[in-house]
Amino acid sequence: MLLLTLLLCGAHFVHGVAAQVDETTSSCADVCRLQKDLAALTDRQRSLETGLTEAKSQIAELMSKAPTRVVFTATTAESGAIGPFGFNTNVLFKTAITNVGQAYNPSTGIFTAPVNGIYYFSFFCHSGGSRFVDLKLMKNEEFIVGIYDHATIQDGADNAGNAAFVQLQQGDRVSVRLAANTHVWGYGSVTTFSGFLLS
Repeated sequence: MLLLTLLLCGAHFVHGVAAQVDETTSSCADVCRLQKDLAALTDRQRSLETGLTEAKSQIAELMSKAPTRVVFTATTAESGAIGPFGFNTNVLFKTAITNVGQAYNPSTGIFTAPVNGIYYFSFFCHSGGSRFVDLKLMKNEEFIVGIYDHATIQDGADNAGNAAFVQLQQGDRVSVRLAANTHVWGYGSVTTFSGFLLS
């Protein structure tokens, strides 16, 4: 009887140990499977992050290659003569009819190049014939082209204009300068300043 009891106890013990071994084996298999799944997810995340970084770079490159649009026309919109002043001064073309790219500042009369390129500028004026007219297209402090008219008693009014292609670097400033002791007529839209980016 004792032998039978010992045999039964031994059988239960062996069965218990076998069950524990099965549970341990099953747990190891689950952990291994989870580790493989985690490794696969980590690889997938790295792949997505790499793809996102490449997409951002491509978008930035495309945006840098997109053409910049710059076009403006502005008028003085004054009610009469501008000048004469005892000093050189930029003409304020206060009303921007068109200002694509916002490179022209009506408060200062200055165009600031947003990008390197070749730009085309034109300026026109109306003036009374009894006073001198001396307008200069300026790139930073460099004279580019001008309009000049002598004062005459016989001539009641004059219209004049000039234009130039100008190569600019980003940040270069272009303005129309009125020379000291000269004038232009600013009524309505007869005195204008325009420009655009050619390439």
